[in-house]
Amino acid sequence: MGPVFLLPKHQKLSTWKGDLAKMTHLQAGLSPDTIEKARLELNENPDVLHQDIQQVRDMIITRPDIGFLRTDDAFILRFLRARKFHQADAFRLLAQYFQYRQLNLDMFKNFKADDPGIKRALIDGFPGVLENRDHYGRKILLLFAANWDQSRNSFTDILRAILLSLEVLIEDPELQINGFILIIDWSNFSFKQASKLTPSILKLAIEGLQDSFPARFGGVHFVNQPWYIHALYTLIKPFLKDKTRKRIFLHGNNLNSLHQLIHPEFLPSEFGGTLPPYDMGTWARTLLGPDYSDENDYTHTSYNAMHVKHTSSNLERECSPKPMKRSQSVVEAGTLKHEEKGENENTQPLLALD
Repeated sequence: MGPVFLLPKHQKLSTWKGDLAKMTHLQAGLSPDTIEKARLELNENPDVLHQDIQQVRDMIITRPDIGFLRTDDAFILRFLRARKFHQADAFRLLAQYFQYRQLNLDMFKNFKADDPGIKRALIDGFPGVLENRDHYGRKILLLFAANWDQSRNSFTDILRAILLSLEVLIEDPELQINGFILIIDWSNFSFKQASKLTPSILKLAIEGLQDSFPARFGGVHFVNQPWYIHALYTLIKPFLKDKTRKRIFLHGNNLNSLHQLIHPEFLPSEFGGTLPPYDMGTWARTLLGPDYSDENDYTHTSYNAMHVKHTSSNLERECSPKPMKRSQSVVEAGTLKHEEKGENENTQPLLALD
């Protein structure tokens, strides 16, 4: 069940329904709860929605150095929602969105799911996207870090696959308002793999996600992280805003603290949830459609491994994933407990994307 929103004090139900009837076509399809959430949390007012959008559009002339390739109402609205209808901040995000693409042209050449690099990353589960949303209506994205085979996928292609996935998902107005959750499982992620996370590519990712994309991230959760992932903080700290450092939580291999924030009924079994193990091919099949052939389908043979059928085509063989390493998280039996004093380090915020 989604969150319940109470009517403002002294507002009659008939008046509230009348306000909803006045909403613009840009709010069509949103649930009443989501419309009220947008009003309360994002300062979204249907009476002045078009004026807010036009004021952001009017600022475009101040940045002649940037090619604003899309400026329609629905597109600008997602930037206003991402910045709680602060028009100057929304325009800054809009400008950074297009500037990031101008400065990284190679990343956005052939920026579609059937690009070979993006396709490989998608098939390898970068990212995973759960079908159902959490109790706040947020979409849950998954990253199984150990599945990064550096001989198959460059970090840039993984980032491109994530950005493309977000572009598809952010078309949903409900997600523009409710936002996203990202869970990164660091099980079996080796020091050698971590050594490839250089400051330059981390900066590229942070700029693309934190500074240049109109998504609301309600939390970024690390599980099963080794000590050297903690050490990455010193690399990324200079690139982070103060506000964004509050949104990543380190849960280690005890997922009780994760379940206090994301209920187990919304999580696959890899994260101690009640859902079946995540099928790595789910999101890839959604984006690739007929290009994702049955021969690429995953079959679950165990809790910790997933296998892929071999294909005769060289291209399909190149794009087919290796056996996937899965989470080895441990969840204590019984009710969820509050953190002990000595456990605080495990769930302290590290970084966030907003």
